[in-house]
Amino acid sequence: MTDLHRLSVREMAEGLKSAQFSSRELTQHYLDRIAKIDQHVKSYVTVTPEHALAQADAADGLLKSGMAGALIGVPLAHKDIFCTQGIKTTAGSKILDNFISPYDATVVSKAKAAGLVTLGKVNMDEFAMGSTSESSYYGATKNPWNLDCVPGGSSGGSAAAVAADLTPIATGTDTGGSIRQPASFCGLTGLKPTYGRVSRFGMIAYASSLDQGGPMARSAEDCAYLMNVMAGHDQKDSTSVNKDVDDYVADLNATTVKGLRIGIPKQYFNVQGLDADVKARVEESLKKLEEMGATLVEIDLNMTDAYVPTYYLIAPAEASSNLQRYDGVRYGYRAENPKDILDLYKRSRSEGFGAEVQRRILIGTYALSAGYYDAYYVKAQKVRRLIQQDFLKAFESVDVIAAPSAPTTAYKIGASLDPVEMYLGDIYTIAVNLAGLPAINAPVGFDANNLPVGLQLIGNYWSESQLLSVVHQYQQATDWHTKRATIAEENA
Repeated sequence: MTDLHRLSVREMAEGLKSAQFSSRELTQHYLDRIAKIDQHVKSYVTVTPEHALAQADAADGLLKSGMAGALIGVPLAHKDIFCTQGIKTTAGSKILDNFISPYDATVVSKAKAAGLVTLGKVNMDEFAMGSTSESSYYGATKNPWNLDCVPGGSSGGSAAAVAADLTPIATGTDTGGSIRQPASFCGLTGLKPTYGRVSRFGMIAYASSLDQGGPMARSAEDCAYLMNVMAGHDQKDSTSVNKDVDDYVADLNATTVKGLRIGIPKQYFNVQGLDADVKARVEESLKKLEEMGATLVEIDLNMTDAYVPTYYLIAPAEASSNLQRYDGVRYGYRAENPKDILDLYKRSRSEGFGAEVQRRILIGTYALSAGYYDAYYVKAQKVRRLIQQDFLKAFESVDVIAAPSAPTTAYKIGASLDPVEMYLGDIYTIAVNLAGLPAINAPVGFDANNLPVGLQLIGNYWSESQLLSVVHQYQQATDWHTKRATIAEENA
């Protein structure tokens, strides 16, 4: 079969169980596509054909013995921020170019236990710091809809690999929009779960109070299948919440759009820099949801102006603390011929970290330094609580909140955005991480240049099932999620 990559995850699982094709055939199909297409997209940092085929053979054995796991034998790709035993884990950085993890992240071990097949590790902004996937030590990943454009970031490799049909599903992480924004740029569905829903054990830390893993796929249904694997309490992660996990697949039809109250924050649709095509597509998708029975309710989110400054104090402060461990002593890159221990530290870091990572470390170190800690970091934490309260007040009158996922569509690789311009592009996504809320991106059309536009729906705590269900209902009534990127169509 030459079009296995066009099957949904459910169709793949059904085909494997009914022996229409084997996991080895399915895995080899994707490996062949990667070998043919990824030289143009550059979504993978490491492809693991021998490892993948061995896992596929093991999956075929389980399938023959009648094992009933929902995803046995289905391939996936992991963002290169999740530790994988025996496979290089780089976080997109030179400083980890030689790091082979001695253990698996919990997300990876759960995927293995579910019988999923790992095709490889996909590219990302260095240490998840960026919105374009250009800051990777391994070079820029290209957007499959237009190879001159960025795929978004930091989970740009995950988004590009799914959009180019180089994997059916992928893991991503979201610290300030790093699942939702690349999903928007690449025409995919991507879910950022409630903080604590998915284990962070073995997920290389950027900002520990903001980082959260989640699924990326074509549809809400595909995301639900992967979310069933990823979610759950983990004793190895002190921030993991011990709370019952929904069956996200079974709940796909549990929420009816009829009567759903969708909050429309007036501040979000008057943001300077919001592209006219993005605004129009998002408004059209909201009108469609209204036709399906939803009620649109105008709401106020009064803390909008505080999002960017608050986030860009807290996230770099946590990054400066987390990245102290990269010292050239224990693992990772080590500067050659250091004069003394201080020279080893300084040169290992200055040679091993890229410009954006160094910028954020410096900002964070300054914010945490004596004399500035109270003025900046402590104040930012207080404002963070006000942002959370702003959302909770809104959820008293609405079920979900709608917004664009990004103010623009994908921009050109090498576009001369200064750091502040790039940070302002996170206006719609970062507050969700500050508040610890779940949110999802759904593709809702294209701009004049045929680049995808995304709608973001933000839910109250632990409402992942509701978000997936609402988007699933929308995707039953529309076909935006079925559209194929240019390079995928050319290599169908």
